[in-house]
Amino acid sequence: MNQERPQAHDPYARLPQTASFELSSPGFADGDPLPAKHAYGEDNISPALEWSGAPEGTKQFVLSCYDPDAPTPSGFWHWFVVGVAGDATGVPEGAGHVGGGSIPGTAVQLANDYGTRDFGGAAPPPGDGPHRYIFAVHALDTDDLGLDTDTSPAKASFMMLEHVIGRATLTGTYEITG
Repeated sequence: MNQERPQAHDPYARLPQTASFELSSPGFADGDPLPAKHAYGEDNISPALEWSGAPEGTKQFVLSCYDPDAPTPSGFWHWFVVGVAGDATGVPEGAGHVGGGSIPGTAVQLANDYGTRDFGGAAPPPGDGPHRYIFAVHALDTDDLGLDTDTSPAKASFMMLEHVIGRATLTGTYEITG
């Protein structure tokens, strides 16, 4: 693999502009490598996320983790959660386990691209260079998107588009040398 990538793709650049707010993690800073415990095949634990400054009128949050550098034409969804309480300010480390019991609200974890309903850790192909894992928290003006639990992250992203009133992102990187 180890091919030179074209200019880095920002999956949120073409979406309508929204209010921004702050998103951070006590485990890594924006642009820094993810700790190994957030990798698939290691501990596969979702990171703690904390946010503040969400727009007034937020009725729910949608959390996601997306790898735009995956060697596929469509990237790779590692995590997608709808129905996070509109007054939430974060999720603890490990919230993305199967069932998502520590996610505030009536959260539903949609199937990721591994085919599981949980956080699927970073797993770039060995020797493919560093991949970006973009964690996004979307503030929505509705508490019901009318989604079925079998909805894909791509379709959910489309369905929520007109309801996003704010977005915050945090990017970690991960690489497997070899």
